[in-house]
Amino acid sequence: MNKPLALFEGYGVELEYMLVNCHNLNVAPICDQALHALTGNYVNECELGEIALSNELALHILEFKSNGPSNTLNGLDKVFHQSITKINQLLQQFEAQLLPTGAHPWMNPYTDTEIWPHEYNDIYCSYNRIFDCRGHGWSNLQSTHLNLPFGNDEEFAQLHTAIRLVLPIIPALSASTPILDKKMTGFMDTRLEFYRNNQQKIPSISGKIIPEAVFSQQEYQEKILNKIYQDIAPYDTLNVLQDEWINSRGAIARFERKAIEIRIIDVQECPQADIAILALIVAILKELIAERWQTFVKQATWHEDELLPILLNTIKNGQKAVLDNSHYLQMFGYTSHAKCTAGKLWQHLLDKVNDNLGTHASALVNILNQGNLAERITKALKTHQPTQSAIQKVYRQLAQCLADNKLYVC
Repeated sequence: MNKPLALFEGYGVELEYMLVNCHNLNVAPICDQALHALTGNYVNECELGEIALSNELALHILEFKSNGPSNTLNGLDKVFHQSITKINQLLQQFEAQLLPTGAHPWMNPYTDTEIWPHEYNDIYCSYNRIFDCRGHGWSNLQSTHLNLPFGNDEEFAQLHTAIRLVLPIIPALSASTPILDKKMTGFMDTRLEFYRNNQQKIPSISGKIIPEAVFSQQEYQEKILNKIYQDIAPYDTLNVLQDEWINSRGAIARFERKAIEIRIIDVQECPQADIAILALIVAILKELIAERWQTFVKQATWHEDELLPILLNTIKNGQKAVLDNSHYLQMFGYTSHAKCTAGKLWQHLLDKVNDNLGTHASALVNILNQGNLAERITKALKTHQPTQSAIQKVYRQLAQCLADNKLYVC
């Protein structure tokens, strides 16, 4: 049995993309056909060297993920891009291509959703029977996941505590979903707004998105997982959902692989942007764990009820969200004023760790100067009532950004 990785000894990255028709950009439910074209079978996963591909609940989504932990984030965007290029070439036979961002801007999930029908279909059917997975919060959302390892309970406590503090401001950096149903929603991160409400039938599954303050595997099992298993049991007639992956908080413990998975990040326009955002998040987590600004004891006192309003603010307002909790700002060494925007806080944090970011720094400067992707999409459309043709023009540009691994500039 391999020894568990210690803090920051490895990085597991997952990027989800939509499959769409090349001509009109409507969703193309052909994930199974694409995987069959690659392998000759209807498999749920296959390998492309350093990257693996897998299905998701909806047939129009394809996930690219690290084929095992990577020992660095440097250069990882290029590895992902190579696989994206290969899949885009393969999709030409289906007159399809990959489309980025965290949600399709005009998909109707009630008519366009097709559930994965092959291996592990019993899990997806169970979800669909319990929750009705045709809503935006189920079948129209693509995210970036970051898996960070821990070696023991002490490292779990350090990592989990630091992640809980960073989660509320991540949408200000990564929001990419200002449009659903061909309409500007008023939220920069509409994906998260739907995601946080999609399992209210069984509230313990997602909790308050910000996970509870727990500091060991046993405490996590007792306070979070056991409650979820108990609450879903009456609905889980096939007994296929009693597993830790059913937890839908913004960061979840994956004890089976000794990692915490951050799930709150919208996928961006290209891997260069995704990996740069992950690099900054990692750099901040390292500083928090090193107690650069506040002690672990002080970091550990934050309740999810105190952190949730900050998250809701950044979900709606992105970088323009005004953060007026001075105690929260102090967690990150921001003491200049009693309040600031989320964008200004991220600029403060980038300045603190810039020397450690290498080639990722330039992408982050662009994101903070030009706005997160949702803000740039909004700026490009220039109106709160854009036409579908105007939206389509912007998303064609975003598809090209993915193909070229280039940041979107409006």
